[in-house]
Amino acid sequence: MSRIDCVAHGDELLARFARQAVDVVLVGTQRAVPNGVEATRRLVSAHPQANVIVFGAPDDAGSIAAAIAGGARGYLRWDASRPELVAALAHTLASTSVPAPRQPSDPGVQLTERELQVLRGMSQGKSNGQIGRELYLSEDTVKTHARRLFRKLGVRDRAQAVAHGFRRGLVA
Repeated sequence: MSRIDCVAHGDELLARFARQAVDVVLVGTQRAVPNGVEATRRLVSAHPQANVIVFGAPDDAGSIAAAIAGGARGYLRWDASRPELVAALAHTLASTSVPAPRQPSDPGVQLTERELQVLRGMSQGKSNGQIGRELYLSEDTVKTHARRLFRKLGVRDRAQAVAHGFRRGLVA
């Protein structure tokens, strides 16, 4: 990436992306203001190949759920650290197409309480390290719980897990 551009609203984003697609789109969200979430939904609907990462408040579950359901590939807190941003960009760029969610082998699958705690942390935009500190677990243990819940839910990554969690009412 060598070019950064900025737009003020969703219509401008759609027009520019239509003229010249970019590797990653960063979209800001704001509680009770649907512009960023709506822009994400419209962009991904018109251009399914668009890689969108949204930024917002960690306690704004509604925007997080709507952005992920609208096609965002990831969600970061406004105060995300540089390593978190770099990791999100690298992950997004490494996944050039959005994989279709796999169906869980058992739609009535139940997550353990610990898996639910990890999923709730993910839905709040927390890193594995942050989740681990809150739950008094090592980062590797959090990753193990995350892999298990991905497998149980039939998803491939954090964004899909969080979206699935919101759809099933596992996180609010």
